[in-house]
Amino acid sequence: MSVVNQLASQLGRNDEEPNIELAHKLANEENHAGIEEIIENLSTKDKKIQNDCIKVAYEIGQVKPELISKYAIIFIELLKSRNNRLVWGGMTALAMIADEASETIMTHLDTIKSVMKIGSVITIDKGVLTLAKLAAVSKENNNEIFPFLLHHLENCRPKEIPQHSESTLLAVTDENKEEFLEVLRAREKYLTAAQLKRVKKIYKALEA
Repeated sequence: MSVVNQLASQLGRNDEEPNIELAHKLANEENHAGIEEIIENLSTKDKKIQNDCIKVAYEIGQVKPELISKYAIIFIELLKSRNNRLVWGGMTALAMIADEASETIMTHLDTIKSVMKIGSVITIDKGVLTLAKLAAVSKENNNEIFPFLLHHLENCRPKEIPQHSESTLLAVTDENKEEFLEVLRAREKYLTAAQLKRVKKIYKALEA
């Protein structure tokens, strides 16, 4: 039975539950043929199937990223799609596999950065997480990516600062810690009490 028949849209469902169940089933069984079918259908002409398939793909990545890491280039290509669901879904998938497929993704940093400049809220959120994970892989990656992350924190909307700082924390090292703290302290005055509370938790984490 084709895995496409088990997608939410093909079952006449408007919720994501069938897609999540299918993702967990494929991951638990390590069903490579089924996963391949999901990836192939990201380029089908049926938008509903595309949308279901990207959901299944990144849900698999959340459970077992190694099962979708070889498809990194396909997810990068999705960032150029006209279908916004595929754009932010592709970035979400990249965030799941950034550690596993860091070498491949590093060669497409410019694409990720440019998409973040024009992308939706989720695209930007997952873009920051993807870059932070890549920066955490090696000193060389960190040197290339961390200045971009700092610049982003200096200029993003105040309400994004807590979440994006939490993601960036993955890439903070002894060498760049002070720069990171300096940027956060400079932006404290723009934060609400709740936002500041989250940022102060980051300060504590770095003191530990």
